[in-house]
Amino acid sequence: MTVSVEKSCETQDSGALRFPEGFVWGAATAAYQIEGAAREDGRGPSIWDTFSRTPGKVHAGHTGDVACDHYHRYPDDVRIIRDLGLSTYRFSISWPRVQPDGSGPVNPRGLDFYDRLVDELRAGGITPIVTLYHWDLPQTLEDRGGWTDRETAERFAEYAAITHARLGDRVETWTTLNEPWCSAFLGYASGIHAPGRSEPALGFAAAHHLLLGHGLAIQALRASGAGTVGITLNLAPVLGDDTEAVSLVDGLQNRIFLDPVLRGEYPADVMERARRFTDWSFVRDGDLDVISRPIDLLGVNYYHPQTVAARTGEPANPVYPGSEGIVFGGADAPRTAMGWPVQPFGLTDLLVRLSRDYPGTPLIITENGAAFDDVVEDGEVHDVGRLSYLDGHLRAAHAAIQQGADLRGYLVWSLLDNFEWAEGYRKRFGIVHVDYATQRRTPKDSALWYSEVVRRNGL
Repeated sequence: MTVSVEKSCETQDSGALRFPEGFVWGAATAAYQIEGAAREDGRGPSIWDTFSRTPGKVHAGHTGDVACDHYHRYPDDVRIIRDLGLSTYRFSISWPRVQPDGSGPVNPRGLDFYDRLVDELRAGGITPIVTLYHWDLPQTLEDRGGWTDRETAERFAEYAAITHARLGDRVETWTTLNEPWCSAFLGYASGIHAPGRSEPALGFAAAHHLLLGHGLAIQALRASGAGTVGITLNLAPVLGDDTEAVSLVDGLQNRIFLDPVLRGEYPADVMERARRFTDWSFVRDGDLDVISRPIDLLGVNYYHPQTVAARTGEPANPVYPGSEGIVFGGADAPRTAMGWPVQPFGLTDLLVRLSRDYPGTPLIITENGAAFDDVVEDGEVHDVGRLSYLDGHLRAAHAAIQQGADLRGYLVWSLLDNFEWAEGYRKRFGIVHVDYATQRRTPKDSALWYSEVVRRNGL
């Protein structure tokens, strides 16, 4: 996919908003959340297979064993994408489906599935965007240290080359990692996500090796002739009256990934704050040169801002090591089913900031959406809250373009209701409802509304 758009967008007298010509519209999913077929056709176990079977880690003991059964039902799901008029579909590759042990022999049946999926998408006129890693690390690599170990970064680059060699003739746009902040700090520092380790020092080591893996994968993809390459980060404006608290959390949430990738350096204040946990000896000479290899596209996942305030004696939030004395939350705003505040203005602020502080890198919204308690009534799902959420955030994205943000596209999260990680199946983000007992798909009102937005290229 060549991600290029005309730089202007329109606001018509009627109040209708038009996005730039060539703006990319689509939806996104992730392998472990939808595929199922966890033990079929040679797939090996991932850290999420292990974690979801650990008592007390995932709501009601849910697993991704079946999920949305996308592995068997992908033609129907591609038909839904096509019928909604979406031009682009972002999905992730399951590393343990391609390499069951994370290294060594390739599983041809795993690659065959992605061959079929890509061919089905292209036959429907849908452009695929591949994410190489959306959290399902092969368990064998975790047993050897996972992302706290440098070897995992090296194995990731090999996996990237293997996958591109099979699909690169039909897939132009590749993103390396999805939300490395979650992998590092939810997975290794706090234990909320797989692999469930909870040591702050491990979080920083994992963050670095994830970024190193990104850089090595970029090298491998470039060497293989990949067209458009990038990374996807979950980013959030940090709001609050205490500038020190705001700066600290911004560093731990945003700059710890943005600065190495786009400036070739770690933020000095973050490194200093983290020295109580680590001496950063895992950063070797030349690593930051690898990490900062040029990218063509920055994927932005946005859900809500982070609001903070200083409070003496407040213990550290475990997902932000070193955040003692800071309290999180308190935004006066409506909430989604996840308890997240609905604040669309944060998306405008974020996109404008990225184009200002990190110029020269085109942006695409790779995830944006909301969970609500949806129910099917007479064969329909009237998800008014989600429709309002999406409308507000698309207006915010349009405002950012008008203010100079180099935004090239928008992918809604998610196409389908799915396995929502530690929340299991109780949180629904999809614009298409999934009845997990029958696997029946029902497009929600938000899907029909979004289809019309795509058709109009605007609101």
